[in-house]
Amino acid sequence: MRALLVANPAATTTSARTRDVLTHALASEMKLEAVTTEYRGHARDLGRRAAEHGIDLVVALGGDGTVNEVVNGLLHNGPDPERLPRLAVVPGGSTNVFARALGLPNDAVEATGALLDALREQRERTVGLGLAAGTPGTEDESVPARWFTFCAGFGFDAGVVGRVEQQRERGKRSTHALYVRQLMRQFWEEPNRRHGALTLERPGADPVTDLVLSIVCNTSPWTYLGNRPIYASPEASFDTALDVLALNRLSTPTVARYATQLLTSTPERGPRGKHAVSLHDLTDFTLHSKVPLPFQMDGDHLGLRTSVRFTGVRRALRMIV
Repeated sequence: MRALLVANPAATTTSARTRDVLTHALASEMKLEAVTTEYRGHARDLGRRAAEHGIDLVVALGGDGTVNEVVNGLLHNGPDPERLPRLAVVPGGSTNVFARALGLPNDAVEATGALLDALREQRERTVGLGLAAGTPGTEDESVPARWFTFCAGFGFDAGVVGRVEQQRERGKRSTHALYVRQLMRQFWEEPNRRHGALTLERPGADPVTDLVLSIVCNTSPWTYLGNRPIYASPEASFDTALDVLALNRLSTPTVARYATQLLTSTPERGPRGKHAVSLHDLTDFTLHSKVPLPFQMDGDHLGLRTSVRFTGVRRALRMIV
């Protein structure tokens, strides 16, 4: 088996020594090339090269951002599960939502052991992914399409992600306390929290208007607060298309209510109420905004957008699990 290990040296929970141990463990079982990423987008370039050169397996060692880049490289020319390299993930970030949603251990060493067991036992599954692109006929129509593995956000939650990234660029560590502080700041400074600017359009249904935030989920849980899973859309799955949780109001009582519901959410019960909109298994839909709003995918802030077209693609990529 020809394999490529793509390792992010800036991953927050792995050291150089840990990466060396993992590399030797994997190299003992396969013909392995190990590459350390050197710039933003390098993992995407490596994933594309692996797809074009007939590599059998790509192992992404890093956080959700590294995995997202590798996936976008592998799917540069579109999904083809039978032809493309298989993907394996060894979590090395602070949250590792995608890896944990696949049922992998959150420890890099344990996840490597699970990966080697899965290879010996030939365990794999095909997962669905989300695709976000600029909407034809809008000022964002030229924005390149990009795949996401577990979530995208348009509006409030993307603003929180953007604030966290700014703090990290200033040297702050990515902690859950940092996210909570930036969430509160985003709430108090959010200009559209009472009258939302977002509209969701989908074929065969009336538009859903005046939304303040929209969270698009490709799996469940949506994220983790420490070891606590958070279920924004409990029915979301790698085996279906996309789910949406949207809110049309963000007053203080509403935020308190839905924050509590998120913190106590379960695989059977997520946020609900008159200000919440929950949609399941959507293949095609579009989110439009009256004003430019923050947009994020897989925890990566992508700037401001006015319109995004979403597609849920079942059976997009094979995973070793």
